[in-house]
Amino acid sequence: QVQLVESGGGLVQAGASLRLSCAASGRTFSSAGMGWFRQAPRKAREFVAAISWSGDSTFYADSVKGRFTISRDNAKNTVYLQMNSLKPEDTAVYYCAADVQGVSTARIRYDYWGQGTQVTVSS
Repeated sequence: QVQLVESGGGLVQAGASLRLSCAASGRTFSSAGMGWFRQAPRKAREFVAAISWSGDSTFYADSVKGRFTISRDNAKNTVYLQMNSLKPEDTAVYYCAADVQGVSTARIRYDYWGQGTQVTVSS
């Protein structure tokens, strides 16, 4: 079992930065691939970024590539999403998720989900 709690969301202006954190509990965190997804109002939940258990491999959606960075600290059981140059279209609820079988960009592969944190970017 893995429990995930996101934090760090908020209301910012376009061009600003935020860092989201996802604190995990459970023995499988250090061996799980971790991902961030987001869901805007009236839209499907979409992939944002993912990182392998070792941190050696990372994946990004085209819409955030070059602006967002995913990282993890297995000693702290925490995964991060550094978001720079935020745009109004980044407004969404951001979810952290764990894939105990590896790392993937596919939502269906993820076994555990947090409750989400709201990010709002004003123009």
